[in-house]
Amino acid sequence: MKLIRFGEPGREKPGVQLDDGTRIDVSHHIPDYNPDFFAAGGIARLTGIAASRTNCPVVPNGMRIGPPVGNPGKFVAIGLNYRNHAKEVGAEIPKEPEVFTKYTTCICGPDDGIIIPRTSGKMDYEVELAFVMGRTVRDLPSEDGALEHVAGYLLCNDVTDRDFQFRGSQWVRGKSHDSFGPLGPWLVTPDELGDPHTLDLETKVNGETRQKSNTADFIFNIPHIIWYCSQFFTLEAGDVVTTGTPEGVAIGMKDPGAFLKEGDTVEVTVSRLGKQTQLLRRRG
Repeated sequence: MKLIRFGEPGREKPGVQLDDGTRIDVSHHIPDYNPDFFAAGGIARLTGIAASRTNCPVVPNGMRIGPPVGNPGKFVAIGLNYRNHAKEVGAEIPKEPEVFTKYTTCICGPDDGIIIPRTSGKMDYEVELAFVMGRTVRDLPSEDGALEHVAGYLLCNDVTDRDFQFRGSQWVRGKSHDSFGPLGPWLVTPDELGDPHTLDLETKVNGETRQKSNTADFIFNIPHIIWYCSQFFTLEAGDVVTTGTPEGVAIGMKDPGAFLKEGDTVEVTVSRLGKQTQLLRRRG
């Protein structure tokens, strides 16, 4: 099943995209895809609602698609999680996951566009596989059964300003500007996605392929990431976790012209999770 949210920013309604591409509005039954929805096992209820389609009008064509999860408590990210990406930036293969955070105010819809910070220097793209927690977990004893806590998977562009990122030892400066967390277009449930460790990822900038890889190149797989994070902090239902980017980022190309600039178009895709298209712009 594919969960969507549609409508104006901050006023999105929950919906479902059916197998034939039809999008239906389920807001008569469910207020939003927020932490309460996931904590209550809402996806099981949603399955029946989507099957019956009772009081589920069709979403009009052309309606904006927003991020498929609303008001997550945390936006957790993993850095340097692809072997070839670590090599291209001259970093050692990490022995433990590199965990950082993105503030949730950076989250936006998949095609909303990327806002260039006023003093930005080096804008970069990072196609990533992300997932949403379906249950609250803490201090898991092992990786066994960790995937059972995942509500679904989604596409993320971990937009980064490299100048901001390396002002000190914490990366959050370069990761959390408004629009630096496009999510969606869908949240795909595990039964429909299948194995998350066999997915193709790609980034194009102005039609040129920059990143092309597969989640098989992960250093740390998703069960390990969930187990590892749970040792240090509670992962709550509705939290978003993004799992790192493969090789091909602008900072790894050693060419100043590779960084994004105003007017550039970025397209990121993950197989079975859809595509995002973003235009780089200054704040209006």
